[in-house]
Amino acid sequence: MNDQRMAQENYQQKTLGILGGGQLGRMVIQSAINYNLSIHILDPDENAPCRHICQQFTQGNLKDFDTVYEFGKNCDVITIEIEHVNTQALKRLEAEGKKVFPQPHIIELIQDKRSQKQFYRDHRLPTSEFVLVTGKEDITNHLDFLPAVNKLGKEGYDGRGVQLLRSEQDLDKAFEAPGLLEKFIDFDKELAVIVARNEAGEMSTFPPVECAFHPELNLVEFLFSPADISPEIATKADRLAVEIIQKLGMVGILAVEMFVTKTGEVLINEIAPRPHNSGHHTIEANFTSQFEQHLRSVLNMPLGHTAARCPAAMVNLLGEAGYTGEAFVEGMDTALGEKGVYIHLYGKKVTKPFRKMGHITLLEEDITRLKEKALRLKETIKIKA
Repeated sequence: MNDQRMAQENYQQKTLGILGGGQLGRMVIQSAINYNLSIHILDPDENAPCRHICQQFTQGNLKDFDTVYEFGKNCDVITIEIEHVNTQALKRLEAEGKKVFPQPHIIELIQDKRSQKQFYRDHRLPTSEFVLVTGKEDITNHLDFLPAVNKLGKEGYDGRGVQLLRSEQDLDKAFEAPGLLEKFIDFDKELAVIVARNEAGEMSTFPPVECAFHPELNLVEFLFSPADISPEIATKADRLAVEIIQKLGMVGILAVEMFVTKTGEVLINEIAPRPHNSGHHTIEANFTSQFEQHLRSVLNMPLGHTAARCPAAMVNLLGEAGYTGEAFVEGMDTALGEKGVYIHLYGKKVTKPFRKMGHITLLEEDITRLKEKALRLKETIKIKA
């Protein structure tokens, strides 16, 4: 009993620092409140969604060494809700005895899509063919590799930094910066599996979900759980997520985006070492949410049970095109009148075209009705100014 009490006090009395105070951090804090955990936030935006619900808020640059280092000194455990952070400061904090999860060298690897893809190749993890390129001129040396997806090595985020080059005629879209060309995959489905691992080595995965992306923005538009795949594909996806986090040796939560090819192969697309858009539905739809699991993993708590309670869909709420200003949610009363509809707004007062402003989760036992409701509510709720 004393050992159990010591283990509980170990995480109950610790301060968790999160680099980034956006909607992901906001939903982590909403889970942390249930455990009386103390959360400190660092974010460059004085009006960040986390500002008024954390125990301590610091406004500052996530990429500045001194800012990140000074913030981290006042925390027991440090984690992230965005990858674009100063890893050198995190490495120094780690060397001085602070717990940093995911580990700084893993964040650094994932920050650059080139090193991320090379990691898959080096560890014989299935992924699409690729070549590294220094910029637009270098791509002309690989015209025989087209059609391919040109990705920026660094700073790509939420669909930015990705261009499909079908032929030489598309070269004007290519990036003038180091990156890679990924062989275009004529895939059947896009999946995501979220896997968590705590410091004790305990691991747990969430059931695979199916993602439908906006054709122009490269952002998740809809998510459906469970994914419409065979048990064999589900097992492949689950095992692949576990294999990646084990080979990384990572502590924390990892979202693994995958392609399912028309021949039944499962290939890694990209990974994110933090809570992810593909796991938002878990707040209502699963026994443990991805946000609670993130807390449990980085604080070395027992991991939660991840099975689904009910089939679910998630619809991203993006700012409408043509509207910038103080946000107004149109159609919310109509949506609130429906059973199994849960609206999450992210505390962003200003809307911009295609800015992530919130999401809706829908629960419905009948999959056909679930998909119909998701399509209908996407047209019902609009974020305007």
